[in-house]
Amino acid sequence: MTRRTALVRRPGPRLADGLVTHLEKSVIDLDLAREQWEAYAGCLRSAGWETVEVPAADDCPDAVFIEDAVVVAGDLAVLTNPGAAERKPEVAAVEGVVRDLGYRVERITDPGTLDGGDVLKVGDTAYVGLGGRTNGAGIQQLAGHFATVGMRTQAVTVERALHLKSAVTALPDGTVIGWDPVVDWPGAFPTYEGMPEEGGAHVVLLDESTVLMAASAPRTADLLRGRGLDVVTVDISEFEKLEGCVTCLSVRCRG
Repeated sequence: MTRRTALVRRPGPRLADGLVTHLEKSVIDLDLAREQWEAYAGCLRSAGWETVEVPAADDCPDAVFIEDAVVVAGDLAVLTNPGAAERKPEVAAVEGVVRDLGYRVERITDPGTLDGGDVLKVGDTAYVGLGGRTNGAGIQQLAGHFATVGMRTQAVTVERALHLKSAVTALPDGTVIGWDPVVDWPGAFPTYEGMPEEGGAHVVLLDESTVLMAASAPRTADLLRGRGLDVVTVDISEFEKLEGCVTCLSVRCRG
């Protein structure tokens, strides 16, 4: 499979009822959120990615955060088993989409729980957040599945953020970046660098020299440009109110 495909899912009518763990509830402007989602998807397409919409799950407020429902590596798609009971129904509609794309499908099953936002792939290593939404049994199952595509798995403690990728992501050269106040274990990564803003901890790799990040982190954007990266920014303020970031609004399929 050779592709640059991004799975996305439109925000549903109940978005404002989404779960928050480390933030206070805020008023959500649904119309603005929909505009921001369109702009986000447009950024992906402008960078050469084909966007594939997963069927709506309008009864699931958090369904727009599609990254939590499936993890892909090589020719494998692992359907997750979200740690929050309210989010488990989000997964079902994803299976048909990834099968149509040619993936072989495995799944995380009870007693294991896993949210895709806890999985950070850097080279041939998958760092997996062990915390409120992902448990040890889920990580063990994922490790077995990922071994079939040559990936090793390492658990990383997550206590200060919702997901591992709420705290850290990685640049094209493999440097893991994060926002220090919510990173429990920076020493877990061979190369780690703190960013000056919370939104600066989150990047989507559009290609080998271009990253997509939130408009809420202008100092980080300047810092990354100074490192020679091309930086595309997008306003996702309504999703940030729900502990969302640029990574969790899509699943990037490379192959």
